[in-house]
Amino acid sequence: MSWRDLRVGLVGPLPPPAGGMANQTRQLLELLRQEGADVEFVQTNAPAQPAWTGRVRGLRAVVRLIPYVGALWRLASKVDVVHIMANSGWSWHLAAAPAIWIARLRGKRIVVNYRGGEAEAFLRRSHRLVLPTMRSADIVAVPSGYLCDVFARFGLRAEIVPNIVDLARFRPASGGERRDGAVRILVARNLEPIYDIATALRAHAIVRQRVAAELVVAGSGPDLEPLKALAEELGTQGAVTFVGRQDRDAMAELYRGADVALNPSRVDNMPNSILEALASGVPVVSTAVGGIPYVVRDGVTALLVPSGQPEAVAEAILRVLTDEALAARLRAAGHSEAAKYAWPNVRERLLSAYEAALRSDPHSRLPAVRP
Repeated sequence: MSWRDLRVGLVGPLPPPAGGMANQTRQLLELLRQEGADVEFVQTNAPAQPAWTGRVRGLRAVVRLIPYVGALWRLASKVDVVHIMANSGWSWHLAAAPAIWIARLRGKRIVVNYRGGEAEAFLRRSHRLVLPTMRSADIVAVPSGYLCDVFARFGLRAEIVPNIVDLARFRPASGGERRDGAVRILVARNLEPIYDIATALRAHAIVRQRVAAELVVAGSGPDLEPLKALAEELGTQGAVTFVGRQDRDAMAELYRGADVALNPSRVDNMPNSILEALASGVPVVSTAVGGIPYVVRDGVTALLVPSGQPEAVAEAILRVLTDEALAARLRAAGHSEAAKYAWPNVRERLLSAYEAALRSDPHSRLPAVRP
């Protein structure tokens, strides 16, 4: 089968906001169309209409759901396979599950592309609702071996289709792109408790006792004001910049201007920020949580540290900043590792997933809803 033989219905979020799944959805939509596939698309995070309903939380979900279901019904009439970008929590219940039910009702093959470091906790908490629906998919695709292992513990078989990194956009800095000489640590995660930006701020304060490094935090979220207050308490507010969420071109520039990319998260799977940093030739320091050890190797493609320990984080950052040989090894090995996530290396896995879905017997699926 060739890409031009495929009629795919892609269902997922788009930026803004420029989060990991939204960026992956946009990139996949562009790449599928470039390959010549016939692609229909339904956006799961389309703005509520009328606009004022988007400011009322419960009402917003209802107002979005009605046109969303209609769009899914129309999409399923035009395609052979429905590819659903899925995550944990309400994103699953309000976006992924309805797409699965409608695709199944219309007799379409289904690929559920599940991601998110909170999968195990979510499945434990909601397995009676989630697992029967997920089992009605023809293929469950996940981006990492970590999620394969998580799903296996719940009796679900998953195929690995890795995240995609645009190596043309996320690339190492050339000679003239870095001119000011400032030492920069970059954190590209949202300002939410699971990403533990507070530990990054505390580690940065420790680093500054030896190296006059700046910290750039590219992300948005509810913790912005508390984090600004923490930087002031630590006395580092003049060396910390919260730049908010950035589009992919702006993020590529931020990576090329960084000396270290720091991922301080408490829960994770396969963060795009790590892959993009590797592709950009930036040494990575990350916590060793969830799926991260499946993506990078400690001391080879990144330095891994325990979560919630600013002293350990600071020590690893200082190793990179003060040991040029180590930094050079990490840059080279990381950049080589990132090539595994380029589209030429992912496209055949995705095509195989579509082919397997199209070959599957829909009558062998388990019921989507059990009595």
